[in-house]
Amino acid sequence: MQRADALSALVEGYPRSTPYRQTVHHLGDIVLPSGRLEASDPFTSLGEAFVFDVPAGTFPVRLTVADVSDAQDGSHLREAYLSVVFAAGEPTRAEVLVPSGAEPPADDEFYGVPVDAGTVAFADREAIARCMPSGNWYEGLFDDGSPTSWFALMDSPDHLVAGSANVVMPGATAGENVVLAHSGWGDGFYPVLGSYDATGHLLGVHIDLLVAGPDDDDDEPRTAPHATL
Repeated sequence: MQRADALSALVEGYPRSTPYRQTVHHLGDIVLPSGRLEASDPFTSLGEAFVFDVPAGTFPVRLTVADVSDAQDGSHLREAYLSVVFAAGEPTRAEVLVPSGAEPPADDEFYGVPVDAGTVAFADREAIARCMPSGNWYEGLFDDGSPTSWFALMDSPDHLVAGSANVVMPGATAGENVVLAHSGWGDGFYPVLGSYDATGHLLGVHIDLLVAGPDDDDDEPRTAPHATL
């Protein structure tokens, strides 16, 4: 299923499909040794969420943030997309992805990321199995009271951008990591999209946090209406 508004991902300024000014932040690279990309809420489903087959290797991750304030003055920022960039190019279409091994959904349904802890993330599924320790991740990693806990890194403006983190897994041998960010409006269910160039080559995979698009509170959209699922 195609989504026209997903072409707003990674676009600085004012994309055609949204009234909100966007900025794009580099969150470092993600290491994908198996090419099995998991998109999850890392605090509730890391290692158990949907997996998508992508190229193996090391690729940049970017966070698209939208200014949703009425005055467009930067006073109300929300994460709009978390993206892995696989190739440079001009995207001409974006579609909701089907996880590896899953059946295509019905026309009015889509696969995505269920979020219960206000956070989304990308990681390599096989790396999670190899590099994450046994035991209680919440107390041992996520919120252990140290400045390197995942919660602390997400809250630190000195790490990357406040609300995001790039964390090497404890058992990593080649930089295997988890890249995570707050999920825009918070908990919900968010589609995972692939963007493609005119030849059908995959350019990126994006968790669409459903922030981009017309303002639903307006009687009329401020720009061309976005595709709906």
